[in-house]
Order: sequence, then C-alpha cells, then structure tokens
Amino acid sequence: MPKYMLIMRGTDEGQAAYAEKDFSEVIAAMGRYNESMMNAGVMVAGEGLSDAAEGAVVDFSEETPVVSDGPYGETKELFNGFWIIDVPTRADAVEWASRAPLHGPGNKIEVRRVNGTEDFPQDDEWIQKEAVWREQLGTN
Repeated sequence: MPKYMLIMRGTDEGQAAYAEKDFSEVIAAMGRYNESMMNAGVMVAGEGLSDAAEGAVVDFSEETPVVSDGPYGETKELFNGFWIIDVPTRADAVEWASRAPLHGPGNKIEVRRVNGTEDFPQDDEWIQKEAVWREQLGTN
C-alpha cells in the first residue's frame, strides 16, 4: 500500500493565531486526530517541528553551500510538522488531511506520495543497497 506524507505548513500569521489559543486545547485536538489515525491503522509516523528560530537552512545555490540560521526573517511559509500515513489512494490521504484540526489563517497540509524502491530502476546498485538498508532498519 502506498504511503503519503502530510506536511503541515503555516505562515507567521497562522503561528500568531495559534499563540492566542489555549495550548492544552490545541494539544487535545491534535491528540484526538492522531488517535483517530492510529485507531484506523493508517498512521506510520508523525512529528511536530521546533520553532524556526532553532533551525537552519542550507542553500545549495552556490558551489559551496551557504548555511543560514533561523529565524529566517519574513517567512511566507513554515513547515511545522508531518505525518506519514499508509492508505490505498491519494484521495484517502487527502481525506485524512482534511480532518486535521488546523483551522485558521495560513494553515495548509500538503499531501505527497512517498516514493518506494519500486519507483526506481531495480537493477541500480544504490537502489539495491537501499533495499538492504531498509531491511536492516526495519523500515520496508
């Protein structure tokens, strides 16, 4: 069954709106959402991300990568967390994404299928090595 990544995206405006909410209510709503995916047997992984001020960006535009520490000045979009779910179709992934408790300005979830080794040439040395690594890590 294909896996999909649900990428939680927000804006500075959305972050400010969430700061006004009762944090325990935000956590409870997210907990109920995560629990519903666990109970349905579709959730593979999910994590929230720390504040952008703790992060860094590595820019590969130049020959030597340039590292910029967060915060990043004016941000149009921030990645705030993700889920990986195992569902049969993109439509199912979109349905799960639409249930997320993220109502507010600037909040979005991007839905992307996670490539599997079957999406690449099976005779490639590195794809074959990756299959072995996945088995070693238990992430088939």
